[in-house]
Amino acid sequence: MASSEIAAHASKVGIGVVDRMTRDERRKMLESFGRAPALLSAVLRQLPKKMWLYKPSPERWSIHEVILHLADSEASSYVRCRHLIAEPDVTVAEFDPARWAGNLGYFHQSTREALEIIRRLRKMTYQLLVAVPEPVWSHLVDYPREGAISLESWIERQERHIPHHMEQMTQNYGTWIGTHPPRKPATRSGGSSTPPHTVSLSAGYC
Repeated sequence: MASSEIAAHASKVGIGVVDRMTRDERRKMLESFGRAPALLSAVLRQLPKKMWLYKPSPERWSIHEVILHLADSEASSYVRCRHLIAEPDVTVAEFDPARWAGNLGYFHQSTREALEIIRRLRKMTYQLLVAVPEPVWSHLVDYPREGAISLESWIERQERHIPHHMEQMTQNYGTWIGTHPPRKPATRSGGSSTPPHTVSLSAGYC
């Protein structure tokens, strides 16, 4: 599909077309995009690993599965971003997250290695994006189901992806802790007990 055809299609269906951001707005979005893996790690350090395989319901993902999904998504996004910059005006492949999770054996894969993939690929994509010339932000690619997406629209979507799943993880923890309350420490005779340490889940949301 030619660039003019993609733009006309996007305008027609209202997909991927947004008001242009100012450079300052884009800079702030890129900074948020770049620091997301560090915020993810900060949240994960507060979630006990013994509950990372916990699923609130059969159709919901565990924290372990979310981490593997984020690695797959980051790898796919790494390629898509490069298409947008180097080879616009093409149709890019999409993946079905549920099918990937179901067919790729997430349970047996390493979350440590997945987090390293997320960190490294996000860093490389961030470093590439902060240096692209202004006209590149208008580059378009065509998604089979969604139509034309510009680089600027793409980065808006990607900036929200990790924080969305961080919230999902903390919700899993909230459900898990409701059924696994922390044990109260034993009290000493004649003395007062020390209040149990509570886990703060605020990191990454300030």
